[in-house]
Amino acid sequence: MSQKSIVLIVSIFVLIVAGMFIYANLKKAEIAETSATPNEETVAVDVPYDDITRIDAKHYIIDGVHTIVGEISMPTPCDLLEAEAVVMESYPEQVSVNFSVINTAEVCAQMTTEQRFKVSFSASPEAVITAKFMGRAVTLNLIPAGANEKPEDFELFLKG
Repeated sequence: MSQKSIVLIVSIFVLIVAGMFIYANLKKAEIAETSATPNEETVAVDVPYDDITRIDAKHYIIDGVHTIVGEISMPTPCDLLEAEAVVMESYPEQVSVNFSVINTAEVCAQMTTEQRFKVSFSASPEAVITAKFMGRAVTLNLIPAGANEKPEDFELFLKG
């Protein structure tokens, strides 16, 4: 082999090795950058009451007035449940029942307590009803009331 061939082969080998080191260094810097600023998808956000994903309720329709009554298990007796209905103008009406929790206690016993709610609104019998709990969508399982049942006599005995 001639001296030119040896110098050319050694030069190509040195360039390949240098390229590998530069590539490894760039990848290392990229990995360090992505771990320093966590991706929004991988960040675990602590959502209060995240275990509440479904709300069971009895649904009464009397003289065009819908009444929804039920109860939700809350982690402490200090958690007070509020519910309000928002009726959007459309036909059939779209109704969003918004649930929120008020807890002003600094210290409270950790004891599961059932909190009852009652929401009434005027809408057509075909109204589409959805629910949000603390701003996030939850499943609303509406159980039709019997012919002789009234919201005042509500007792919830659900299995499920």
